[in-house]
Amino acid sequence: MPTKTISVLEEVYKELLRHKKSGESFSDELRRLVYRKGKISECAGLWSWMEKSDIESIERAIAKRRKVSALAKKGKMRLME
Repeated sequence: MPTKTISVLEEVYKELLRHKKSGESFSDELRRLVYRKGKISECAGLWSWMEKSDIESIERAIAKRRKVSALAKKGKMRLME
């Protein structure tokens, strides 16, 4: 598999080294960190401090985005990048 060389700040390297698991390469670690999926339980209570109107606004935005995505999948609309 082809490789690329990257440069990171010394402090970033030290953090990567600190979090790297035994037997794990830096590529493995970066893959694990980049593709990490959170658990829904980690989100519990995050919206508890928000006003109901703010939550409803977020829910409307999510619903709108889902509709746009569905239309894009059907080829009826292009998503902007």
